[in-house]
Amino acid sequence: MDAKKKILLVEDDEALAGVYKSRLEIEGFETEAVTNGEDALSAAQKFKPDLILLDAMMPKISGFDVLDILRNTPETAQIRVIMLTALSQPKDKERAEKLGVDDYLVKSQVVIGDVIEKVKFHLGLLDKKPA
Repeated sequence: MDAKKKILLVEDDEALAGVYKSRLEIEGFETEAVTNGEDALSAAQKFKPDLILLDAMMPKISGFDVLDILRNTPETAQIRVIMLTALSQPKDKERAEKLGVDDYLVKSQVVIGDVIEKVKFHLGLLDKKPA
């Protein structure tokens, strides 16, 4: 059996974070949750996640800045990052893509099952890309 894949969940809505953390753990992922960008950066170094689910609008450091810093730090540059955000404007998605995001999901347009599918896909656990 492979070691569990590690997911870092960065979400300042604690109720939502709780729901996602529970579901990710049911799916067999080792999950750590943090509520702001500062904690996300230190957890990325310490926890060494395989993938980060990253909210865009957060206290202290925004998800975009977190993504930028992760991509420009050798130790974290290769971590897969899925932004999960309320921001649905094309310009926000373009900004995330320029910064090197692996996927960009708008909270109002996905259900938790979709997010789990994307996580599995980006970790190489699914054969085909989810719709």
